[in-house]
Amino acid sequence: VVVRQELVLVIMGGIFVVETVSVMLQVASFKLTGRRIFRMAPLHHHFELKGWPEPRVIVRFWIVTVILVLVGLASLKIR
Repeated sequence: VVVRQELVLVIMGGIFVVETVSVMLQVASFKLTGRRIFRMAPLHHHFELKGWPEPRVIVRFWIVTVILVLVGLASLKIR
């Protein structure tokens, strides 16, 4: 907010945004169609129900978070 780069904050917190959006999509889809998009929301529970072990989900989310933070920091230096 101080550097007027609010979009960068959304990029850096991408996992949290995706988790929140997955819940909103699940609820909206279920209310409109009666069907679910994911087996369970938030998204990390969907992967666990698909058979992924919890540590694998956590590590993959960490990797994605690190990549998104690096992209966000790089975009700050470019501007």
